[in-house]
Amino acid sequence: MSGTTTSDHGSHDHGSHNHGSHNHHEDPLHDRLKSYEGRANTTAGRGKDPVNEPMIRHWCEAMGDAHPAYTGPDAVAPPTMLQAWTMGGLSGHADGPASAYDEMSALLDAAGCTSIVATDCEQEYLRPLRPGDVITFDSVIESVSPRKTTRLGTGYFVTTRMDVRAGGELAGTHRFRVLKYAPAARKPKEEQKPPLRPRPVINRDNAGFWEGVAAHRLLIQRCTACATLRFPWLPGCNACGGQEWDTVEASGDGFVHSYVVMHHPPFPAFDPPYAVGLIELAEGVRMISNVVGVPYDKVRIGMPVRLEFRRCDEELELPVFRALPGTEG
Repeated sequence: MSGTTTSDHGSHDHGSHNHGSHNHHEDPLHDRLKSYEGRANTTAGRGKDPVNEPMIRHWCEAMGDAHPAYTGPDAVAPPTMLQAWTMGGLSGHADGPASAYDEMSALLDAAGCTSIVATDCEQEYLRPLRPGDVITFDSVIESVSPRKTTRLGTGYFVTTRMDVRAGGELAGTHRFRVLKYAPAARKPKEEQKPPLRPRPVINRDNAGFWEGVAAHRLLIQRCTACATLRFPWLPGCNACGGQEWDTVEASGDGFVHSYVVMHHPPFPAFDPPYAVGLIELAEGVRMISNVVGVPYDKVRIGMPVRLEFRRCDEELELPVFRALPGTEG
């Protein structure tokens, strides 16, 4: 089993793809930060537990993934659990000397970059993990960007890479990127521009989906080996493992499979309370989006909805689902 997947941890826009940069030749701090590239952060770390069936079961229940590969005597762990086996939990891993990452963070703190936000991660899978596998891992500071100016503030994108091994054999890699920044000074309220909705993070795995949105088409991946439809977009089929695919265009019809009403926390560009639905499309896949056209307290499970594309600002258009007239609860 091999493949890659990327995900966005910066679902609230951090400006990571629309930022300015400063000339790093005039940035002595960046020169110091660059000296940390390639330095080990964790060496011979050890997972707190071997790969095990209870953790796999809890993960699959939380994700709603009932694939038979994750149960039975020949079970494997879901590939996206890769990082889970390395995490220290609330008690953390055994204390040791300060790591290179800790030293670099202190340097950034001293320079005023006291805030941090995760932006995205990328994983590569080289072999399946099975119950009983003992997990070890090493991590390094892979790269530090030149100084960047984002809507949150000015700082540096730091990428770490973790190599995860099972029984000493490389099983996968996990890259994690954060922005360590100095918060931007807030303008007086009367000078502030209306806040923008978060920008989607577009990567090699989902670019085709967003190209479809730009053309007012909701595209669903279809495995060319077994014809299984999948959403959200993934680099490989979660039914047969095939990595070749094409797309089908959704009809736009669906119904509310489940929903939540967001009251808190408030966030710029959003006006709570509002309804976020898990929409089951007519094609059988599900996606998360806003339910519009009906008061938030009238949304109901089973409510039929219809796709539309809503322009949020000059640069952003998003797929949402409008409740059909006369169907409110």
